[in-house]
Amino acid sequence: MNGIILAIVIVFFLWLGRSILIPLLVATFLWYLINAIATYCRKIFPFNNDTDRKSRPVAARAFDWTSNILAVLVMCGLIYFLATQIRPMYHELVTALPGLQQQFIKFGNYLSSSLGITFDARMLPNIANIATNVGASVANIVTSTGMIIVYMIFLFVEQSTFNKKFSALIPNKKEYKKARFIVDSIDDNMKKYLFMKTVLSAITGVLSYFWLQMIGVEFAGIWAFIVFITSYIPTIGAIVACTLPILYSLVTAPSLQQPILTAIGLIGLQVIFGNILEPKFTGKTLNLSTLAILINLVFWGMIWGVAGMFFSVPLLVAIFIITAQFDSTRWIAVLLSADGKIPDKREEDAE
Repeated sequence: MNGIILAIVIVFFLWLGRSILIPLLVATFLWYLINAIATYCRKIFPFNNDTDRKSRPVAARAFDWTSNILAVLVMCGLIYFLATQIRPMYHELVTALPGLQQQFIKFGNYLSSSLGITFDARMLPNIANIATNVGASVANIVTSTGMIIVYMIFLFVEQSTFNKKFSALIPNKKEYKKARFIVDSIDDNMKKYLFMKTVLSAITGVLSYFWLQMIGVEFAGIWAFIVFITSYIPTIGAIVACTLPILYSLVTAPSLQQPILTAIGLIGLQVIFGNILEPKFTGKTLNLSTLAILINLVFWGMIWGVAGMFFSVPLLVAIFIITAQFDSTRWIAVLLSADGKIPDKREEDAE
C-alpha cells in the first residue's frame, strides 16, 4: 500500500513540476548529446588513450577543447537551421492546413462513394488542431530557452567536479564501486545511444529531404525534419514520419505516382535505418521489450506530452540499467528486456 501511495506521489510530482523538469531534461539531453559528440570526435584525434594523455597532457587537453568546440558548433548549426529554415516553412504549412483538411474530406467522400461505405467527416482527425497543439508544445520548450541555457551552463561548469562529489557522497569503497559501475554503464550506454540515434536520424532526415524534393512533394524540409525528430519516438515515431507526408501527397498530387514513390522512399529508409542499421550500431543498449517501450511511451506522453514521448526511451534505458544492478529489482529489468538478457550485475566484492 505504501508503495502505491509513493508511486502516485511521484507521478503527481512529475506532472506538477513539468514546467521545471522538462527544461532541465532538455538541457540534460543537449548536454549529454554535446558530450557524446565530443567523445566520438575525440576518438579520431591523437592522444586519445591514457598513455598518450599522460605523456602529452597539454596537447591532449587542446584536442579535448577542440572536440568540445566542434560539438557545440554542430548543435548551434542545428539550432540555426531550425530557426531560419524549418520555422518559416512550418508557418506556411499551418496556413495551408485548413485547405488540406477540406482535401481530406473530399478524399474521404470519394472513397466512400467508390467503396459504398458510409463516411462521416467527423471521423477524420483535425490536422490543423493537431499541428497547433504540437506547435504549442514545441513553443513552450522554446520559450524556456533561457532556462535551458542556464541549466546547460551550470552542467558544463559543474561537470569537472562530478567525480569528486560522487566519491564524497559515497565514502564506502564497495558501495562506491557498485554505484560507479551503474553510473558509468548509464553514461556509456546513453552516450552511445544518443550519438548513434542522432547521426542515423539526421542521415534519414537528409535522405528523406532529397527524396521528397526529387519527386516534388511540397514542404519537403518540414517532412524531413519530422522524420528526424520522430525518430527519437519509438514505433509511433516511424508511423507518424511516414504517414503524414504520404497522406499529404495523396490528397494534393494529381496522380497516384507521387504518393506511391513517397511511401516507397520513406518506408524503405525507415526499414534500412530503423530496423537494420540502428540495432547494429546501438547493440544491446536497446534490448528492450516493444511492449515496455510502448507502455513507457504512453506513460511519459500522458505526463509530459510530446516532450515526454521524445525522452521516453533514454529514461527507460536508465531504468533498465539501474534495475539490473540490484537483486530486488532485477526482475523488473527482465520484464523490460526483449529476450530476458539483461546487463551484468556488478558484484559488491568485485575489485
